[in-house]
Amino acid sequence: MKCNENKDQKIPIKTYSVKEVAILYSISTKTLKKWLLPFEKEIGNRTGYFYTPKQIAVIFDKLGIPEGVTIQS
Repeated sequence: MKCNENKDQKIPIKTYSVKEVAILYSISTKTLKKWLLPFEKEIGNRTGYFYTPKQIAVIFDKLGIPEGVTIQS
């Protein structure tokens, strides 16, 4: 997925890698990790490089839904 592919995109709440989440926000993985530092306890530990659907929901709640993305029900 390229950075500009997330425009008007409907995405499900599912397991995402660190890189996929960074792409949704159009930022680097390094920046994403810095943004998530204050919310480490609420988000919890990743499973390898992946965030669970529950963790993704917390990330979207804390950082807001990425611009140009709609959550699919």
